[in-house]
Amino acid sequence: MRLLPFFVTLVICGWVCADTTKHPNIVLIMADDIGYECLSCYGSEMYSTPNIDKLADSGIRFNHAHSQPICTPSRVQIMTGIYNNRNYVKFGVLDPEVKTIGNYMKNAGYKTCIAGKWQLAGGFEGPVKFGFEKYCLWQLTRRPSRYPNPGLEIDGVTKDFKDGSFGPDVVVDYIQNFITENKDDPFFVYYPMIAPHWPFVPTPDHPDWDPMMWRDTTNEPGGYKDQKYWEAMVRYTDKMVGRVVDHLEKTGLRDNTLVIWTGDNGTYTGVTSQFQGEKYVGGKGSPKDAGTHVGFVASCPALFEGGQVRDDLVDFSDLLPTVVDIAGGEIPDGLDGTSLAPVFRGEERKKDYIYCWYERDGQRHKASQHTRNQRYKLYSNGKLFDTINDRLEKNDLSANQDHEVFQNDYPLLKAALDKHTAITSKMDPVQAEKRKVLTRGTKKQAKKKKKE
Repeated sequence: MRLLPFFVTLVICGWVCADTTKHPNIVLIMADDIGYECLSCYGSEMYSTPNIDKLADSGIRFNHAHSQPICTPSRVQIMTGIYNNRNYVKFGVLDPEVKTIGNYMKNAGYKTCIAGKWQLAGGFEGPVKFGFEKYCLWQLTRRPSRYPNPGLEIDGVTKDFKDGSFGPDVVVDYIQNFITENKDDPFFVYYPMIAPHWPFVPTPDHPDWDPMMWRDTTNEPGGYKDQKYWEAMVRYTDKMVGRVVDHLEKTGLRDNTLVIWTGDNGTYTGVTSQFQGEKYVGGKGSPKDAGTHVGFVASCPALFEGGQVRDDLVDFSDLLPTVVDIAGGEIPDGLDGTSLAPVFRGEERKKDYIYCWYERDGQRHKASQHTRNQRYKLYSNGKLFDTINDRLEKNDLSANQDHEVFQNDYPLLKAALDKHTAITSKMDPVQAEKRKVLTRGTKKQAKKKKKE
């Protein structure tokens, strides 16, 4: 009789262990144009982001995460796990020959969905070709309104919502439906958010909200970059994160779902925020810290405890190997990223530096290149900066050989930079030719569309 409780304990323990170690669902969320200075969990003194803060509290907040300086380069890097010097063609395009995070997650047996902002070309078949079985996207084949009365492409069909809908809500509705329909299977949702990128407009939660706004427009109007509604945009971005997480709770999937949130680049340059006791000007489009330093939080109660703050280096090449690793898939060879799974397990993870190749439109001779760690940044032109004490990069340390940076950090950053610039030199003619071919093809398509 004494053995019975022990046997029951073994059975229960075995069930619990099996349940908590099965491969989790994964929801990867990337907001559009928001640096870490706009998040209250990082010290913002102007904006409240309770839902993102809650994710951080229930999981891990990373202090040293860096995107690319602008939209498409970040999206290409997330999709491929490869630095842009090897696969970036031009703005608004993902090389049609590459395999993506969607392909690898589908191969790992996951149901796959992408919803939000696309900006990678490829037409209606693009998302499917890149591994996403279901999609609800803005800027796939056109650029109508993304906010009030939006236009989207949903699973191969063009749909316009002229009923006073708000684009971010339509996208989250789609994600919620996908989660409900696939709750019995492992799923991967990639949610590249539409917000809070300009145009900055009143949201449905703001007193100035106008459900008639842009109802009769075909293309999204330009402008609307005034900071007046920026706070409302940040709040609504956070609200959409909350809607996704709340739905996971309601469907009983939250504990075994890894939710990762980040931003695709720094905040728009026209936005000035109060952060950690000083004014912080958005740095979108610049390889300086304000252009790349983004929030990055990860939460999965079944995998790891909450309340953690980590100083590990993270860049967007790490996301593909991370989610494929967590999914139990085979991490492809030749990636630049390093999986975060060891961090989630409380183990050591080695990543000594981040490398960045950046030129908005893929013009190889104009590219900026640098390596960096948590504190120091070394550019290919030889300039060296302390990003903690000199965030605006005004004091070049390269001539001060007595500085402590030359003892340990500089040799590592220089060796890494030499390695990647050598790769860049080999890839320049290859990528330049691809850019030429794809640009030619894009122009032909534009002429054909104009004739039609």
